[in-house]
Amino acid sequence: MSSLDLNKENENLTEAPAAEVIDTTSSIEIAEEPVTEIIDIPSTIEIVEAPVNEVVDTKSTTEISESPIVEVTEIVAAVSTKTDYSTLSRQDLVDALKMLVDGEIEQIKEDVETIKQFFYKKQKGELEEQKKLFIENGGDEAEFVAQVDDLESVLKSLLNDYRLRKSAVIAKLEQEKEQNLLQKQLILEQMKNLVESNDDVSAHINEFKSLQLKWKTIGNVTATAANPLWKQYNLYQEKFWDLIKINNEFREYDFKKNLEAKTLICVAAERLADVEDVISAFQQLQKFHTEWHELGPVSRENRDEIWNRFKEASSVINKKHQGHFDSIREIEENNQTVKTALCEKIEAFEYKSLSSYKAWDDATQTMLAWQEEWRTLGFAPRKINQQLFDRYRAVCDAFFAAKNEFYKASKNVLNQNLDKKKALCEQAEALKDSTEWKETTDKLIQLQKEWKTVGPIAKKLSDELWKRFVTACDYFFEQKGKSVSSTKSVEGDNLLKKKELIQKIQTLKNDGNTSETLTKLRALMADWNTIGHVPFKEKDKVYKEFRETVDKQFETLNVDASQRRMDNFKNNLKDMSSKGENKLFREREKLVRAYEHLKSEIATYENNIGFFSSNSKKGGGMIKEMERKIESLKAESKLIEEKIGLIDQNV
Repeated sequence: MSSLDLNKENENLTEAPAAEVIDTTSSIEIAEEPVTEIIDIPSTIEIVEAPVNEVVDTKSTTEISESPIVEVTEIVAAVSTKTDYSTLSRQDLVDALKMLVDGEIEQIKEDVETIKQFFYKKQKGELEEQKKLFIENGGDEAEFVAQVDDLESVLKSLLNDYRLRKSAVIAKLEQEKEQNLLQKQLILEQMKNLVESNDDVSAHINEFKSLQLKWKTIGNVTATAANPLWKQYNLYQEKFWDLIKINNEFREYDFKKNLEAKTLICVAAERLADVEDVISAFQQLQKFHTEWHELGPVSRENRDEIWNRFKEASSVINKKHQGHFDSIREIEENNQTVKTALCEKIEAFEYKSLSSYKAWDDATQTMLAWQEEWRTLGFAPRKINQQLFDRYRAVCDAFFAAKNEFYKASKNVLNQNLDKKKALCEQAEALKDSTEWKETTDKLIQLQKEWKTVGPIAKKLSDELWKRFVTACDYFFEQKGKSVSSTKSVEGDNLLKKKELIQKIQTLKNDGNTSETLTKLRALMADWNTIGHVPFKEKDKVYKEFRETVDKQFETLNVDASQRRMDNFKNNLKDMSSKGENKLFREREKLVRAYEHLKSEIATYENNIGFFSSNSKKGGGMIKEMERKIESLKAESKLIEEKIGLIDQNV
């Protein structure tokens, strides 16, 4: 045994437990579970007992080791002849350490420790003498300072070299023990596989002995793993030789259990003939075949009979399964014919000469209808299905690629409109600081009219450019409003009037005649617009309170949400009309942009819905959700159309 702490370990040896002895002469309880296939073995087997020399003596040490005992004897002899370091000076101790430090770690470790102890003991004695002499010569004890000891520095350097070498040796030994542990664990795993194998264990005797020999060639393992490894090793040896003895008895019992299990499988397979779901019956039959192959053999006299019974039951299910797929193939061939005709129809579609958004929209609806028809069709035969889909996909992609090219070409028009609107923004910004209220108002109104005549621009720039234009216009009209507005006292009075009006709306109650109550509410809303400006800081707050109060009354009167929004808009329209046409124009421009955005969204959803399949549960759900969204957007666009119409009536 090679270890750095051998002597210390020998002082703490504990007796390892003796190997557990199994009584193989008593009766054996046979497991009720069926055992996997057992290979035929001769009726008589020569039982080979484990060799006696494989028994490990566990009383000598806790770590099972194959290292020769002579190593311990040599180390003890070396220790008994060591030098008496107590008689050496500190210089001699350092010189002795220099001679030892490059030796074998195991042989020099006690000498190194002894040298270190005597060195510091002698150093302490010398320091005491120096201190005593210092005091006798009149020195103060608190002022005593020891001289620098060069010998101690040399000693520490040598000890450091020793520790580094010792750490390296320990690390190497531990690494070897870990490798040995892995090798022994692998052997135990192989022994376990042999013991737990359902094969004829007598066929593996030579293999098992080979593992025993290999075990002996492997060196030490870590002390904590030695006993558990030994116990497992001994346990697998005993189990293996016990299995050799009971194998013959187990064989006959296994044949019986296998016959019973295979008979049950035959009964279950015969019942599958009454199952209406052909696919399910076929899948269950495959499971029965898997179970059948996992079971071991039966006796020779029953082998052919039980197999023929299972084969006949399987044949019935296989014929039904084949007939089912024959009918599927007929449907797939019909789908192939229909899909081929649809591909030819799409390929004949003439779209390259289309030159307007309306024409492309109509063509897109036609294409989406064909795509919807395709999705209603099932699979074609496997060998042609992907080819047909690729053909269909190619012609659809070609159509939408041509559509994209048309829209790209339209970008030139969008860029021209962008330049025009930028120019209008620059003109409005040049006029925003003017104090010529009447003249500048007319010019800005004219610019707003021109803005309406310019076509659309790219969506990502539309809001930004509109904000720039309307900001310049709003700034001018705000400055104009400030110059002609009434005094703050009038605005304060208007604020009180509006709060009183809100209070009236809050207290308005339905006496049973909803129509009359609604008329009163609308009259109060009309009165709101007759009240002038309020202080600017209070404007948003009081208006929010007014709107919330009105909305609450509408909810109480069960007024439709769309109708309510329309009433609110009509009420606001009167207020905008009183502020001039420029306010109406800005509102109309905002509504037109919102309307265009909604139309674009509707077109996008209608285009995208064509790419989903309703055959799957998930696809059907998404189509319904998109259809609901389209209807909601169409209702919103219709409301905006009505609002634009009201503005046009007031302009």
